[in-house]
Amino acid sequence: NNEKSVPQLLIRDLKFEKKPLAKLMFSPDQENHPSKAPVKYGELIVLGYNGSLPNGDRGRRKSRFALFKRPKANGVKPSTVHIACTPQAAKAISNKDQHSISYTLSRAQTVVVEYTHDSNTDMFQIGRSTESPIDFVVTDTVPGSQSNSDTQSVQSTISRFACRIICERNPPFTARIYAAGFDSSKNIFLGEKAAKWKTSDGQMDGLTTNGVLVMHPRNGFTEDSKPGVWREISVCGNVFSLRETRSAQQRGKMVENETNQLQDGSLIDLCGATLLWRTAEGLARTPTVKHLEALRQEINAARPQCPVGFNTLAFPSMKRKDVVDEKQPWVYLNCGHVHGYHNWGNKEERDGKDRECPMCRSVGPYVPLWLGCEAGFYVDAGPPTHAFSPCGHVCSEKTTAYWSQIPLPHGTHTFHAACPFCAHQLAGEQGYIRLIFQGPLD
Repeated sequence: NNEKSVPQLLIRDLKFEKKPLAKLMFSPDQENHPSKAPVKYGELIVLGYNGSLPNGDRGRRKSRFALFKRPKANGVKPSTVHIACTPQAAKAISNKDQHSISYTLSRAQTVVVEYTHDSNTDMFQIGRSTESPIDFVVTDTVPGSQSNSDTQSVQSTISRFACRIICERNPPFTARIYAAGFDSSKNIFLGEKAAKWKTSDGQMDGLTTNGVLVMHPRNGFTEDSKPGVWREISVCGNVFSLRETRSAQQRGKMVENETNQLQDGSLIDLCGATLLWRTAEGLARTPTVKHLEALRQEINAARPQCPVGFNTLAFPSMKRKDVVDEKQPWVYLNCGHVHGYHNWGNKEERDGKDRECPMCRSVGPYVPLWLGCEAGFYVDAGPPTHAFSPCGHVCSEKTTAYWSQIPLPHGTHTFHAACPFCAHQLAGEQGYIRLIFQGPLD
């Protein structure tokens, strides 16, 4: 085995200074004036974007959205229930100045539930619509897409008014999720085909066409996290097991002992995009972009080398995260040996996709390495020692291990693990690989 004779350096053997990084662990909100800062409930981060949307974040369309306490409460809670005999009567009941949910049971009967103002909660709405009631506009995620033009041709499966999150205005600022959002006329309308039913206490409830799925991780969002079970959330915030397919008429079984309360690390799937919920406390324990930048500079300062060309490799700055740089490290995904870019080892008969590693002769894909820049996806502040396969996004070992275990909804009835930074489906035995860098020979 000629591998042993080559001087190698695992990235974890690089000396990482602990002291200065401790200071960088706190989020910018805490460094400034903690007393004057508005109360932050948490943030929603869209999976598949490495820090920002491909064409830049604009207005309500961005890769992450912070929920702050509103100057004035805008939450609502159910009040009067009306049973109308005709759709016209139902329209008359649903007053434009009052929130309501209409459940069409048949041509002859509609139930309208009026909602009244709740001074103790704030409401935030998420969906594909750009109408004003939507606080956070989310479009379909196309794995690895570099520009929004790639995404527009796809027929969207995300609902225009997909879901709403209600946050308590008083500590502990509990956040709860509900399927469906109110439209411009303050109405949620569940048509004849939507799954709906009367609950045991005489109230109405229902599911949206493609559903809102939620997964709460076990052990919070930490280095000990384990994936939880995917559930569906109803319009009234009840929890159900999944339907046979996303839009099946038959609802799943109600799960009595679980709630719609979001936890740090909860995943929300809108059938076309998946969002990660991070609480304000969780974010305070997460590495910041400054911390990731310090780790990047430490790797580069250790001057890893290409074991064949002996040229020094360096991770490009966070801002240049889409353009391959000449010093960029590349990796053989089957063995983890890191090199500089080179042209040899191409296997003609294999489409040029697979290459033979000059260090150990293992054959497999050869890809550039990119740092994972979206700090919210990290479960710990460990050094970037591992890369997802096949995309080459680099982050800490525990972060790659966690995301590689999570089955993310894909299409209407399948699930697969994906890289959180680019949404590419993971490949290989584990879905990630440990990086083997060579240190400078001097």
